[in-house]
Amino acid sequence: MEDIIITKYRGGDQGEVLALYEDAGWVNYTRNPVMLKCAWENSLAVYAAYKGKALIGACRLVGDGYSVIVIQDILVIGQYQGQGIGSKLLKEALKDYENVYQKLLLTDDAPGNAAFYEKAGFKDVGGYGMRAYIRL
Repeated sequence: MEDIIITKYRGGDQGEVLALYEDAGWVNYTRNPVMLKCAWENSLAVYAAYKGKALIGACRLVGDGYSVIVIQDILVIGQYQGQGIGSKLLKEALKDYENVYQKLLLTDDAPGNAAFYEKAGFKDVGGYGMRAYIRL
């Protein structure tokens, strides 16, 4: 892991960003590359994991950066998963926004997701007497 660099996204080839989402199988993004490009460009911040010059992971935040941030995406290329890269991306992002009141995320119910986020200090909203709603 010592040759993996975590930093704010440097910009670059849109193909490398698309490759992250393709690797994750997130077709709602890959079917509309223009939307994905605009989403990245208009994000509050994007943190990236690089191995050499290759983009191998990212954590994308949206929000106002003061009262709320939403961890919109965390992706790590499959062959690099399980090495702590996602955790380091999340930690770096949260460090820069530690004074923000609400840090939210929405994730699918895939195995391991709950444990990953709970280990990072997140709790299910039901534990706070809240509900979350979505309209797709």
